[in-house]
Amino acid sequence: MTDQSAPQISSRKQPKQARSTELVAAILEAAAQVLAQEGARRFTTARVAEKAGVSVGSLYQYFPNKAAILFRLQSDEWRQTSAQCDAILGDTTSPPLDRLRTLVHRFVRSEVEEAALRVALNDAAPLYRDAPEAREIDAEGDRIAARFMREVLPDAPDATRQLAGDLVLTTMTAVAKEFSETPRADAEIGAYADAMSDMLCAYLNGLKHGADPVESASGE
Repeated sequence: MTDQSAPQISSRKQPKQARSTELVAAILEAAAQVLAQEGARRFTTARVAEKAGVSVGSLYQYFPNKAAILFRLQSDEWRQTSAQCDAILGDTTSPPLDRLRTLVHRFVRSEVEEAALRVALNDAAPLYRDAPEAREIDAEGDRIAARFMREVLPDAPDATRQLAGDLVLTTMTAVAKEFSETPRADAEIGAYADAMSDMLCAYLNGLKHGADPVESASGE
């Protein structure tokens, strides 16, 4: 028995003229609205085309299926988040841990503000999670974290810096996601972001001035 091939998630073609660019933008805006309102299970190309006011045939000129539309929404969100992380963490005019605090606050707030869309995109993730395009974008986030950890922990072994980067990213993403699933007041968002920032900064300060957790875990 042959394996079922993964759905094509790359766009059919890239818009080159202003009119085509506007059409793709309208499709993506409509797709985000349909996804946030209907959820991943009821998301269809027909609903997106109707919402955008275009024919399904026009939609298929740029997106071969619903997985391609969902991946474009997700990849745009990932790239926006990566660019934000890169800009904040790479701003060497302020101390590293101050930058981390800024990032945590902005990330938590954006998770709350875009909760409906992000939850729906997470539900749709199995359609594209293992695609090469998705792994490439994910790798960019790892590179940004690795560069930041080299600055924060210059004397730590590579294994320790990798562990720290993975833990910070995973904690920030998972905790903010769960927090955003309930409507939050502005003051509550700030307090929660402060608490998570304190926790992550204390962890990194402990690594910088204390024992190496990798060596401690191995019994060395």
